[in-house]
Amino acid sequence: MINSAKISLPFRAEHIGSLVRPTALVQTRKEFEAGRIDQAALRDAEDAAIRQVVALQEDVGLQVVTDGEFRRGTYSDSFTTQGIRGVSVELTEPEGWKSSASHGHRMARRIPRVVDRIQWNGPQNARDFAFLKSVTSRTGKFTLPGPGYIHYRAGRQHISRDVYPDLDAFWSDLVSAYHQELNALAGAGCTYVQIDETSLVKFGDPRVRELLAARGDDWQDLLRVYVDALNAVMDGAPKSMTVGVHVCRSQDPSWQAAIGYEPIAEAMFGRIRTNIYFLEYDDPRSGSFEPLRLLPKHKRAVLGLLHSRKPALESVEFLKQRIDEACRYADRDQFSISPQCGFATGVFLGDDSAIEAERAKLARVVEVARNVWGQA
Repeated sequence: MINSAKISLPFRAEHIGSLVRPTALVQTRKEFEAGRIDQAALRDAEDAAIRQVVALQEDVGLQVVTDGEFRRGTYSDSFTTQGIRGVSVELTEPEGWKSSASHGHRMARRIPRVVDRIQWNGPQNARDFAFLKSVTSRTGKFTLPGPGYIHYRAGRQHISRDVYPDLDAFWSDLVSAYHQELNALAGAGCTYVQIDETSLVKFGDPRVRELLAARGDDWQDLLRVYVDALNAVMDGAPKSMTVGVHVCRSQDPSWQAAIGYEPIAEAMFGRIRTNIYFLEYDDPRSGSFEPLRLLPKHKRAVLGLLHSRKPALESVEFLKQRIDEACRYADRDQFSISPQCGFATGVFLGDDSAIEAERAKLARVVEVARNVWGQA
């Protein structure tokens, strides 16, 4: 079953999800983590900050808004550490991906470890979405990490063989948890979900293929498995819900995937049962627009043309030129525009000084959308 996109989705002007947290909110979270304030005080601070950031999005003219992911420490927390039970997160090396004497090459800082049967942890995110819906009349979008996240970062060695001697059961339990999550979000009034699948584009990077081979995984096999998992998740989404897929390579230039979409384009556009792709096209490592030749006529691609972590504001002329380049491979009506990723996918990324740059970039997205398509 293809979860058909409604005519209004995606909007011509989109943003990917996370927004810069105010310094005061970051400090409040530190106070909470230090045990000096309780959960209620943290939530009050989050509520106030979300009201402000929703107003910012509305002020610049966006028709789709998020809560900025202000209730999360990082983009994956909404599901991997909060939405399900059975997974713990192991911090390995304090500097994240780097040369590693102990692990041979490069190593992820946050590694999920599956220690028990995966089970849905209840409607926590639905409660969060209900608050977002209560403070805006625009369409609210909620983001979730993709189902490939746990397996890609964990590898088989961090998925308990006692709990899951057969990985088919692992995938079945994980997909079931996603189905319960999506239905709970729908019950709270959510009609638009973005799945952040960060692993797929990495499969084109030779370094990643070597790392996966060293742990006993073939990237082509994983591409098939992860696409199947994505499809299984989306097949269980309520009919009232539109689900798009963000194929993301990270904001960090030292992260893996210094390669474009060509190696995965056929599977991405041909096999993933979504009508909406959020893609990154902000710098040379994103590759050319040529893979868009494989975008079926009934599908849409949101082009991430503005860099979300560099303050320099891209000109209208530059962005229109980039859209024209993309139109060599697919029809203009198949495209929308956005920043390349979220503005702060981790709680400590950005501060008050970055908020005005963020505002300018979001306003520019709306300006270009109106200029090119006549609407945002």
